[in-house]
Amino acid sequence: MKLNWGMIGGGEGSQIGPAHRLGAQADGNFTLAAAALDADPDKGRDYAQRLGISHARAYGDWREMLAREQGRDDRIDLVTVATPNATHFEITKAFLEAGFHVLCEKPMTMTVDEGEEIVRVARSAGKICAVNYCYSAYPMVREMRAMVRYGQIGNVRLVVTNFSHGHHGDASDADNPRVRWRYDPAMAGVSGQFADCGIHALHMASFITGDQVEKVSADFASTIPSRVLEDDAMVNFRMSCGTVGRLWTSSVAIGRQHGFDIQIFGEAGGLRWASEQPNQVYYTPVGGRTQIMEKGEAGLSSDAARLSRVAIAHPEGFPLAVANIYVDLAAAIRGRAGDGLPLAEDGLRSMAAVYAAVESAKAAGKWVDARPPMFR
Repeated sequence: MKLNWGMIGGGEGSQIGPAHRLGAQADGNFTLAAAALDADPDKGRDYAQRLGISHARAYGDWREMLAREQGRDDRIDLVTVATPNATHFEITKAFLEAGFHVLCEKPMTMTVDEGEEIVRVARSAGKICAVNYCYSAYPMVREMRAMVRYGQIGNVRLVVTNFSHGHHGDASDADNPRVRWRYDPAMAGVSGQFADCGIHALHMASFITGDQVEKVSADFASTIPSRVLEDDAMVNFRMSCGTVGRLWTSSVAIGRQHGFDIQIFGEAGGLRWASEQPNQVYYTPVGGRTQIMEKGEAGLSSDAARLSRVAIAHPEGFPLAVANIYVDLAAAIRGRAGDGLPLAEDGLRSMAAVYAAVESAKAAGKWVDARPPMFR
């Protein structure tokens, strides 16, 4: 039986909304049953009905949706929160407390205290609170994780990762509202580019290695003077098992389109993956030749194989990576497996790292403890 799914935000014209709608329904696990899609109630109701949601469950705002869904026998099993960043905490907390499972877009919260509160509420309610670190759900990223987990490259020594693009590099476009908010503390919080893109790369480092970031040393720059928050950041980090990490993230790297890649260097080999060629992992055993591993080929781990939908040499893109998050969510809601699902604890660790990096950058790169207080 399909699970009932609801969505808040992600309305018509949204960048992330279509990926969620395609992803959630790709494998027949979820039916889009309820939604509050837009800050304008009328626009939200209209678009929801055009997507096939009944008039009774096309809501004007999330509060109406919460109040009315609680009393339904066929209430939603999961709600996705895809609203502006500053609203994530309030909405996520309210739905968790009311007994709903939640998938929240990143960043999960705006502060570390809010993140710790979400972790406590999710644990107390016994509900899943997942965070959409969807890049970790590409099949070949899961393959890298399996290779590290089973010792194929030995103990990990070094992680080098970056998430850099040039789409905000035009100073004449700096006042465009779609760009400006990302560098405005009132809307984006304490960090710009690192909180927007860098935490995807940082989460990926922890996800693949199975280790956690312990401390950071950061250098932030606002290369366009009108920006309050950084548009370029270099973050060094150390992980709890001694792994060294290097992370670069930028929005002014003109010529780069979606430059998210990661390299993992161990005692017995190295691995490399790039989001723009997500079907391939480059694997180099120590003393050996570099091999190109392809999604869909024989001999991959069960985790990579189960999340691959199409034949070898056919690309699987971003919406299907999002779909894999929903595959694991459906399994977890049904009480089955779901290994690899990014949870509230991951969202909390990301926000703690953001605040630590901001503190470090203000102190000329001083090393700062990046662990949330509740995990120290």
